[in-house]
Amino acid sequence: MNEAAGKVAATAAFDWLARAQAAPQQAHREWAEAGFALLPLGSRFNCVLLPGRLVREAAGTTDHEAVTAMLAELLDGPVIYNSAQHAYYALVEPVDRWEYRSVAAMLGDGAYLTVPASDMRGPVGLHWAVPPREPGDLCGIEGVAALLESARRPGRLR
Repeated sequence: MNEAAGKVAATAAFDWLARAQAAPQQAHREWAEAGFALLPLGSRFNCVLLPGRLVREAAGTTDHEAVTAMLAELLDGPVIYNSAQHAYYALVEPVDRWEYRSVAAMLGDGAYLTVPASDMRGPVGLHWAVPPREPGDLCGIEGVAALLESARRPGRLR
């Protein structure tokens, strides 16, 4: 995909995210003014809160770039990183059941997520570890489960 097409797709992806709010223009205004928008979860998407320690265990490294590359490959969807909390937020489709709640909370209906603007790429603060690529781009729930299973293998999580 060329750079111009990539920008159009990214804009469309953020338009799709903004429509999680009843007034999508509010999300665009928040991104423009503050660099972040508060979006409701549960209808358009949910998110899985992945503790940084768990993600680094699954990746087998503490190198931020290597962890990000692993997330991009395994989860194949958008992931937000909060360096102050050392936590990752994988955007996923809403699901009825989540069997990993003891290690990674599923945030959904009734919760809100602070979503960085498209140009927030880190490496510190709240930023996109893996930005959305197109409208409806979400992490596969199977990939999130595989990451959690990998981190839970004997000897991986202490």
